[in-house]
Amino acid sequence: MSLNFTAVDFETANGFRGSPCSVGLVRIRDGAEAQTLYRELRPPEGYDRFDPKNVAVHGITAEAVASAPRFSEVFPEVIDFIGDDTVVAHNASFDVEVFQAALEVSGMDSPGLESWCSVQLSRAVYDLPSHALPRAAAEAGHVLSRHHHALEDARASAAIVCDIASRTGAADLEELFLAQGLERLRLPAWSGAPDRVSRATTQVRAMGPIFDSRLRTVPDEALPDLLRWQDEGRNLPPAADADPRHPLYGQHVVFTGGLSIPRPEAKRLVAAHGGQTTSRVTAGTTIVVVGDGYTVQGPADQEQLHTNKARDALRRRDLGQPLRVLDESEFSGMLGRAWPAATEPPPTAAVRLTPER
Repeated sequence: MSLNFTAVDFETANGFRGSPCSVGLVRIRDGAEAQTLYRELRPPEGYDRFDPKNVAVHGITAEAVASAPRFSEVFPEVIDFIGDDTVVAHNASFDVEVFQAALEVSGMDSPGLESWCSVQLSRAVYDLPSHALPRAAAEAGHVLSRHHHALEDARASAAIVCDIASRTGAADLEELFLAQGLERLRLPAWSGAPDRVSRATTQVRAMGPIFDSRLRTVPDEALPDLLRWQDEGRNLPPAADADPRHPLYGQHVVFTGGLSIPRPEAKRLVAAHGGQTTSRVTAGTTIVVVGDGYTVQGPADQEQLHTNKARDALRRRDLGQPLRVLDESEFSGMLGRAWPAATEPPPTAAVRLTPER
């Protein structure tokens, strides 16, 4: 078996993908573990605030890595370890985005990488109720004793790939994944600056310095979790005393993607200004607000919009429905001083803003 690759896993300090605080890599040669690398590190400056939610998952604190090197200092060692290998990760889109966003906010060049996803491979081959890493690893005969430790998670991802290669008789990594109809994920290469900044970085840059450990523009409980699905929240009735002159008054609003404030809070603000929110796009929808770093001044809409709601909105708009697609900056501009998230660094000292409840 010529099964050669490097498995990788990141843990992050906060909800922004470009905040890696640890990385684990496992080099596989001929289907067996050959070498490992584990590093704890400080995330890129300005994006290095540790969110208690993340700390509760992986146990790494700001104090624990206070003397550790920055991501920019560790990256050459990481890329040297990977060498010419293709990378494997469980939910590889996340780890590729960590690479991309961390390089972007660090102002570094990207060498480019190719990656395959072990969770996709697990879903294609294993018959399991859940393909989360501990369950898929167990099916592969591997005991994952320290879930959310970057090296142990990378080792578990490698075990899944090696087990499935053994079961299917695949001769190499490409044959293994292509036989299941799976596609590579790619980290683009760039020098100087990327042709297009990632959604994760675009989104977080619009939020101001909320992830900067030197400032405290929002309390811990208001830090957005951009890694996971947004809580949809309740659709409240429009406020009876709302100003009918407000641009949200009488509008039917749908949200999709991650915003810099919790979605339930965004829905509350719409209702307070006389608008009605719903959880899906319908014939009555008049405004769709898109998060995830979407900008209306960016590339063609279809190239930036990745959610089903956003695509449905574009389809309806093209068919003639009077529907506006807004990015977060346009939406927050409608709300003016009622918008609870800091969007610009304070001129002198940090200001603590507590979102309305």
